[in-house]
Amino acid sequence: MPRIAHVVQSNSKPAILGGTPLVKRSMQPAWPQHGAAERRAVLGVLKSGKWWRGGTREEMRKSLTGGFERDFARWHTARHGLCVTNGTTALEVALRAVGVEPGDEVIVPALSFIVTASAVPFVAARAVFVDADPETYQPDADSIEAAITRRTRAICIVHYGGYPADLDRIGRLARKHKLPLIEDCAHAHGSMWRRRGVGSLGDCGTFSFQMSKSLTAGEGGIVLTNDDELADRCYSLHHLGRLESKGFYDFHLVATNLRLTEWQGAILAAQLRRTKAQTLLKMRNAARLAKGLTEIGGLLPLKPDRRITRRGYYFFLMRYDAGQFAGLPKAKLAAALRAEGLPIGEAYGRVLYQNPLFQNMRDERGRKAYAGLRCEQAERICNKTQISLSHTALLSRPLVDAMVRAVARIKAHAAEIARAR
Repeated sequence: MPRIAHVVQSNSKPAILGGTPLVKRSMQPAWPQHGAAERRAVLGVLKSGKWWRGGTREEMRKSLTGGFERDFARWHTARHGLCVTNGTTALEVALRAVGVEPGDEVIVPALSFIVTASAVPFVAARAVFVDADPETYQPDADSIEAAITRRTRAICIVHYGGYPADLDRIGRLARKHKLPLIEDCAHAHGSMWRRRGVGSLGDCGTFSFQMSKSLTAGEGGIVLTNDDELADRCYSLHHLGRLESKGFYDFHLVATNLRLTEWQGAILAAQLRRTKAQTLLKMRNAARLAKGLTEIGGLLPLKPDRRITRRGYYFFLMRYDAGQFAGLPKAKLAAALRAEGLPIGEAYGRVLYQNPLFQNMRDERGRKAYAGLRCEQAERICNKTQISLSHTALLSRPLVDAMVRAVARIKAHAAEIARAR
């Protein structure tokens, strides 16, 4: 990539000040991407007359969904994969499978989508929030250790944006305190840590296949594990409490029906082939974007980590320093980038415990359960530094280059943008 000084002239007016937006409609990739493979897959299910994956373990293994489970688990270096209805139920199954019971505490990150935390009270346990690392935005290992009490039953982390959390330190903590580790990998399809797939390093890993995710069937989810007993428990929990060896009409656990359909299994099998290629393309374009942003300064990618040996993306997350943009508030920077036609956001906008769900939650004594809670780094990230770019942008090299040019010209006019109403 040429140096930024040669890419944009300082008198190139940003779109927010009346200039021409840099992003043309043709640069925006459609999502989800699909074609003949998906059409054949869906028509195959339609013609087969087998629209569910079956009720016995053997039938499930032979189904399209079963084939996808094995292929996805193998891609993530896990022994077992079990598809369920969505990423939310995947987390709920994982929590119950590792033994979380009413009244237990589960450590969760303050930075994530709501489900990472809301799944915990759904199984009648208490979510305990921990802070984030300011350079990676991932759950902070020191904060996790400080939060462990005698009531802690599990640690649930998220690989936020697709960037793997520090699985070396967090894994050691979980083993030291003999606590199950659940990896919420809803953002991290394809990510690897030291050549092992995320979702395979903890006791359970969960993924979402919701519409916006980098691997999608509209809805759906999967639980990964390398533990045979946990795999059996997850199977029973998603299949009405059945134990395969005890008879089809014998039910042993309080459970529900979370089976995925063959329609979704067929789509996922076709999409997985695309996702593998898309992951490599996104990595190349992300490296290009990171290089360009680093040359400009002030809006930087997350801190590089050589232990991340493959990187899936849900967000391309950035760290903003307003001091290098004439004090331009983060919200105005995001607005200026959106005016250029870029799919820019601020991820989820606030830390999880600021949602009404947790603000209104009461403890056993009737007091507000999270009153006064502060995760200072996570709040600072949300309020001051976090800018996000959709993973779909990384499928388009012209759009990535437009992002670099947009940041350069916004920085050159930052003081003027700050003064504008």
